[in-house]
Amino acid sequence: MSTDTESPSYTPKNGFDRYFEITKRGSTLSREIRGGVVTFFTMAYIVVLNPLILAGGADKTGAHLPLAALAAGTALVAGLMTILMGVVARFPLALAAGLGVNALVAYEIAPEMTWADAMGLVVIEGVLIGILVLTGLRTSVFKAVPTQLKTAIGVGIGLFLMIIGLVDAGFVHRVPDAANTTVPVELGLGGKLMTWPTLVFAIGLLFTLVLFVRNVKGAILIGILGTTVVAIIVEAIAKVGPSIENPHGWSLNVPAIPDKIFDTPDLSLLGQFNVLDSWSTAGWLVVLMFVFTLLVTDFFDTMGTMVAVGQEGDLLDKEGMPPRTREILLVDSVAAAAGGAASVSSNTSYVESASGVGEGARTGVANLVTGVLFLLAMFLSPLVKVVPFEAASTALVVVGFLMMTAVKQIDWTDYTIAVPAFLAITLMPFTYSISNGIGAGIISYVVLKVFTGKAREIHPILYGVAALFVLYFARGPLETWLI
Repeated sequence: MSTDTESPSYTPKNGFDRYFEITKRGSTLSREIRGGVVTFFTMAYIVVLNPLILAGGADKTGAHLPLAALAAGTALVAGLMTILMGVVARFPLALAAGLGVNALVAYEIAPEMTWADAMGLVVIEGVLIGILVLTGLRTSVFKAVPTQLKTAIGVGIGLFLMIIGLVDAGFVHRVPDAANTTVPVELGLGGKLMTWPTLVFAIGLLFTLVLFVRNVKGAILIGILGTTVVAIIVEAIAKVGPSIENPHGWSLNVPAIPDKIFDTPDLSLLGQFNVLDSWSTAGWLVVLMFVFTLLVTDFFDTMGTMVAVGQEGDLLDKEGMPPRTREILLVDSVAAAAGGAASVSSNTSYVESASGVGEGARTGVANLVTGVLFLLAMFLSPLVKVVPFEAASTALVVVGFLMMTAVKQIDWTDYTIAVPAFLAITLMPFTYSISNGIGAGIISYVVLKVFTGKAREIHPILYGVAALFVLYFARGPLETWLI
């Protein structure tokens, strides 16, 4: 159902139902809880992965951030911001430290300054995005994108989710020496599915698909939990171990019953940021380029993500807008600044939220569940580490399929929209970036409309957006020339 359609028989059961619009959106409390749990399981890896990425980098002084404090901070900010999104925007969109942005912070920004200075830039970026939301510019940009291109963005994110799931599960591998071969990726290792973890993933995926096709309630959640149980049994028998020690091992988490359940969180990194010194340490031009890159990445990743999640849950209106767009974007900007203030990098909306929507989530109640689970993860980190990528990734592949079905809404006979849609859809998975796909789609849309005499169909704002994306894609040569 669309957001502007309301059933004549709609009657809220209580104040909680009325506020979160559970019945109005055709959902139930049990579906919201299941969806929230699924979203958490598909995102829980960030509590482990974000610390590994950030701690792997060193700042200008050679300092590294502590792993334990990064893990606790990652879970804390993700939990609080996800709950804030649920309460304020009432939309099933969870947030956590952004992948890609954290690598940018760790390996490009931090080496030019101190960690406090780097995180200060993340805070600045979050504040700037917040200003763009409050002035209405961010929402205007979102509205200016054609509906069919928004649909293509959702489809592209579906393929992006699928490739993330396949790579994380080891079903698809990067070829070690891609320069000496005609293909950059391969099936399994050496073209063979020859590992226990990959076999567990394949079995889990088929199991989940059977449940899904048979319309079993909670199919995705049951699939994740069932695959985790199988993984624990396989690890207990085969003693596979982690992939960092064995190329045939488990990705990120080794599925084993933990020695302990509780762990005390280290919150020492909270508030360790500086918004002023980076300008003198690295130079204003370097700082401006870094802030611009962070800004564009966060700005458009969120736009694509909320379209994809809304599209999956049939929550978009006739213009392709989700409910309470302004609130969604405002919370997302607050999350960016909060991530910098906690020294865990910019927090942003996660496309994995679509897995919870695929399980039935339609409201912010699912966010309350996901957020609470993230907060518990600060204390229950040993349990979070039980679920391997190979189990959680089954959900991403299934949801990728669901999001792919929207491709039929695109008019493939009109090349001025079909070509931009094609570029947006394909470049997201092939470049591992939502922003790259959106940028290619918008630039090509503007160029094709102008040179086919259809410039009147272009919203004026899109000219400016296309120009910004040209700068975004050209920032390599620009940095070489200017810096």
